[in-house]
Amino acid sequence: MAVIRIPSPLRPYAGGKTEIPVAGETVGAALADLAGQFPDLRKHLYNESGELRPFVNVFLGSEDVRHLQGVDTPISEATQLRIIPSVAGGY
Repeated sequence: MAVIRIPSPLRPYAGGKTEIPVAGETVGAALADLAGQFPDLRKHLYNESGELRPFVNVFLGSEDVRHLQGVDTPISEATQLRIIPSVAGGY
């Protein structure tokens, strides 16, 4: 199974886990499986229209999937995805 690494801010919604095995042949299917396993994560990942929130960045290796095929990017059982929330701020 593919694995998704969960960032610290989202771990309370994922049972405190740092990595979660997921099923699916695409990034979108893997994220849907993740949200199915941990329903509290859904509102942090998706907007009301069911699309990934703009501040949720998903990386396959060092590549942001938005620069690949987005949620349609194919994955394999050896895939490791990382969710990296955007950080904003300044002074």
